[in-house]
Amino acid sequence: MSNHVNRFYTAVSVLAGHGHIKQRLIQAFEDNLAHIDDDTIPIKVRESFAELNDLMNQVEPLNGEGPICASVRKMSIDDAAECARRIIDLYGDMLRVTVSSEEALLLQMEDKHSVVAPILVKTN
Repeated sequence: MSNHVNRFYTAVSVLAGHGHIKQRLIQAFEDNLAHIDDDTIPIKVRESFAELNDLMNQVEPLNGEGPICASVRKMSIDDAAECARRIIDLYGDMLRVTVSSEEALLLQMEDKHSVVAPILVKTN
């Protein structure tokens, strides 16, 4: 999952860069998020990612362009900005899911380590 978090971080970095919002959106999604399989995304954010993926692939491409480029080309500036905001929101959600998963794992490990073997318990 940390690989996905890194991909979202890189996508957000591209979105924060220079250039037209549509160009940044295409680059951010195509280079970092387009090849993520929905089934590998945590369940808590899977539906939101699938919706974004649908938005980014909703237009049939023409003249050799890809579906992402075609979809973004047909978007208004506001729609493109909304998709960029969704990527940022998903990045935050991925971070929260990752942190909570790691905390749960640490708690489970602490529980295992806090159990004292019966042979070590002092009896009177």
